[in-house]
Amino acid sequence: MHTNFLSHFDQLAIVFGSIAAFCTTVAFVPQVIHTIKTRDVSGISLGMYSTFSFGVLMWLAYGIMLESWPMILANSVTFTLTAVVLAMKIKYRT
Repeated sequence: MHTNFLSHFDQLAIVFGSIAAFCTTVAFVPQVIHTIKTRDVSGISLGMYSTFSFGVLMWLAYGIMLESWPMILANSVTFTLTAVVLAMKIKYRT
């Protein structure tokens, strides 16, 4: 019975992690769309986006080490989205 509880707990953890990963990844989409359309990067901090992008890259590496597909997928997408904004910030510095 104890292993059955852990199995349900593990499944619930995967669901929660997947929902969190989806929400935090999708949150960047409006910023990327806005930045691509307007090329306005004046309100974007180069230091913050650089640090954040590096952090996401580290989460991706951690997810790969754990073989956690929700972490790998979410952080791959998030890193791509933040890298687009970071590249535009560098290109269109204001």
